[in-house]
Amino acid sequence: MHGLNMQHLPIYLDYQATTPLDPRVSELLLKFYRGESFGNPHSVDHVYGWNAAACVREARAQVAEFVQADDDEILFTSGATESCNLALLGPIAANGKTSERRLEIVTLATEHPAILETVYALQQGGFTCHVAPVTRDGLVDLPSLKEVINERTLVVSVMLVNNEIGVIQPLSAIAELTHRHGALLHTDATQAAGRITIDVATLGVDLLTLSSHKMYGPQGVGCLYVREEIKPRLRAMITGGGQEYGLRSGTLPLPLIAGFGKACEIAAAETLADHQRIKALTRVLWEGLKELFPSMRLHGHPEKRIAGNLNVAFPGYSGEEIIALLRDQMAMATGSACSSSGTEPSHVIVALGFPPDEALQAIRISLGRFTTDREIEQVLELFPRTIGSGMFH
Repeated sequence: MHGLNMQHLPIYLDYQATTPLDPRVSELLLKFYRGESFGNPHSVDHVYGWNAAACVREARAQVAEFVQADDDEILFTSGATESCNLALLGPIAANGKTSERRLEIVTLATEHPAILETVYALQQGGFTCHVAPVTRDGLVDLPSLKEVINERTLVVSVMLVNNEIGVIQPLSAIAELTHRHGALLHTDATQAAGRITIDVATLGVDLLTLSSHKMYGPQGVGCLYVREEIKPRLRAMITGGGQEYGLRSGTLPLPLIAGFGKACEIAAAETLADHQRIKALTRVLWEGLKELFPSMRLHGHPEKRIAGNLNVAFPGYSGEEIIALLRDQMAMATGSACSSSGTEPSHVIVALGFPPDEALQAIRISLGRFTTDREIEQVLELFPRTIGSGMFH
């Protein structure tokens, strides 16, 4: 493991909000920021552009290999939010106003705001949008999902791994339901990257979102995997120079893309080892906290989840209260960093069937590549010392 120097900061336990740059990625980025390579990858008339284009090709190949796709199926974007928007709005723009048009979108109640807010906006524009429920453990209710997918469905969008409770959805089963009716399946795999193996063919998806900063790469870059056969079923949302196969215009950010590619290369080689180590640390943390606070509950399926996620609640106390008491010692979150309101209960926990007052008790603790054994020991020492174990019995 490659350590980070964070001696004077709280213990970082918010890896699902963002991940620290891997030092190997930082080293690569510095080469670009020092000016060793600075060309525009779209400049075709000189060596600076050629070298930059070669760096982009290498990064595209690294990302493609990471998800077992072809190089030309990877479209670089500014991040997961843009990718998710393109996955929904691109097919709509290409759908047109024909007699056979599809005007229905299907998603889950526990999706990220990048999907849900887009869906709600589409409803205002006349689209029929079905938000399917999940079960108490956070997994898709397949019979309910089956009921809302039909011949008028254009896109079904379901996260591979939930960003708050860490559950892994059965994408292959969802793909079968989706493709039976000729619809497209998109998955936001942002929280899966570097935590579980991603293979687009095995998952059966047509569109897949990734974000660099959730897998130890730089912020500000991501991608959308678009299966080659369905490219004609998308239209660009950002127009201009026609870059990225005409589906996303704009000069590509060379250093960010190179860093993203390097992060994917590292993850492809180290996901299994990371998973095993983080799983062991998560088990130690869960068992230690449960022993200290027997009334603590876990949100989400206890087994069908990624290593490193513990979304927990201490009945009788709000998540904000607990986090405020521990803020100087450790960095945790009450929910998604992309929808931090401070007072509203998590829509994910509410979707599990918890009333709003109980949903406000949720705390998301997330571990990652640079979490150490010593840090977990310190967390288990600091929790009872700071807030008192007796208050939760």
